[in-house]
Amino acid sequence: MASAAEQMAANLSWGALAKATDLRQRIFFTIGLLIIYRLGTYIPVPGIEGEALRRTWAEVGQGIGGMLNLFTGGAMSRMGIFALGIMPYISASIIVQLLGTMYEPWKNLKKEGELGRKKLNQYTRYGTVLLAVFQAFGIAKSLEAGDLAHNPGMFFIAGVVITLVGGTMFLMWLGEQITARGIGNGISLIIFVGIVAEIPAALMNFLAQGRSGAISTPVILGVIVMVIIVIAFVVFMERALRKIHIQYPRRQVGMKVYDGGSSHLPIKVNPAGVIPAIFASSILLLPTTIGTFSGNTTNPVISWIALYLGYGTPLHALALGLLIVFFSYFYTHNVSFKVDEVAENLKTQNGFIPGIRPGKKTEDYLTYVTNRVLVLGSAYLAAVCLLPEFLIANIGLPFYFGGTSVLIVVSVTMDTINQVQSHLLAHQYESLIEKSQLRGKRKTGPRAPARR
Repeated sequence: MASAAEQMAANLSWGALAKATDLRQRIFFTIGLLIIYRLGTYIPVPGIEGEALRRTWAEVGQGIGGMLNLFTGGAMSRMGIFALGIMPYISASIIVQLLGTMYEPWKNLKKEGELGRKKLNQYTRYGTVLLAVFQAFGIAKSLEAGDLAHNPGMFFIAGVVITLVGGTMFLMWLGEQITARGIGNGISLIIFVGIVAEIPAALMNFLAQGRSGAISTPVILGVIVMVIIVIAFVVFMERALRKIHIQYPRRQVGMKVYDGGSSHLPIKVNPAGVIPAIFASSILLLPTTIGTFSGNTTNPVISWIALYLGYGTPLHALALGLLIVFFSYFYTHNVSFKVDEVAENLKTQNGFIPGIRPGKKTEDYLTYVTNRVLVLGSAYLAAVCLLPEFLIANIGLPFYFGGTSVLIVVSVTMDTINQVQSHLLAHQYESLIEKSQLRGKRKTGPRAPARR
């Protein structure tokens, strides 16, 4: 028997969007900020030789440079002010969250609630500035080494660093504003829009290779079928749940005794969503960002990383798979599904799992179930991200058709649609409450005579 909320959600009409004024404002606000982001990717960093940049990118764009370009929405190939993208912020978030599980003072901050969360967010911003300065300086030196600067020197390096760091901080602010005042997760939407905006050009280039005979027609058809299968598989796995039965005992309120109810605690097969794939990719892209424009020859360490951890190498695939599995467990247990908090909430609400004692036993059981579910969830994430990557390395498939990009696009789309539906459902509830209040104000009896 479906609940009233489930019935209302099933009958939800998108025509209600016209009446949901607040939701429309959030959607327009989000679209406006994303347009600003896309315009920023076309504003170039000052002092760069454009023709030399195009020639250099033609050489490095098919390797690790293509992956960098994927996560920056094409800004890296144009060396726009958002060339660093949002990756420094994501890398800083990884570092802060890792330290939050090991460093005792930061552990205590996580227990302080909203105040502690604000302090950790502030540390994340500081870390973003440091990482952005480091990467921007490396890119500036690489541009000089690759003869891409009009007037190389201290002023050129300072200009590049200030411009790129400012662009990253502006993107971080945009993402926070979208999350707070718009619809969806701002950081994920920025990456999503960057990928989607470059897909038409990548598709045209892929089809042009087919017309020229570089790629055969069966391969093109096989790639199209593969992308459709991956999308369907991602949608299926993102909606898959492991439901745990929850029982509530009888309770007495005054002289009345209410029967105990039951419900389900849903645990997603992939509770971490697309975050592990983004985290793993950003970790592997961090050391290679520096040497992209200098051909990875300025430093023996960078040359070694490019040789053994470069895109398409077996070690890169192994490292990506292991990082995805690690972040699936790490992000689930520390952010998206904290078993200790869930067990405590069940105990507070007098709920229990049949056959399991409340408290520590419930926490242990939830940890056991979550770990078993994550075996499937992390394997699914690693498979979706790795299998298409071999096709990219072997047949020249565009990066935008890879597993990571498809996973990001599908997951962010589903998450945003769910949030839109939640806002519409809340608006429908508010309308019903207002109508019931209006009915309650009507008086059925005769009117009292007016006082003179």
